[in-house]
Amino acid sequence: MSDDRAIATRLLSLAQILWTVLITLATIALGAYIGWQGHGIVGALALGFVGLVAGWFLSSSSLLLQLLP
Repeated sequence: MSDDRAIATRLLSLAQILWTVLITLATIALGAYIGWQGHGIVGALALGFVGLVAGWFLSSSSLLLQLLP
């Protein structure tokens, strides 16, 4: 029984890590793309950083669910 709980805990941890990485990478990529289209390399770097911060906040699933209507 404890083996099942250990496996479930590990899978949940892996899912949370994957969620955080995917959301963060998506927001960085979106910010960099928008920055590149509007302002060139400086805009891509700046909005990529903004995407990093936004991804860090959105990676918390509880915060994301609070923002949804």
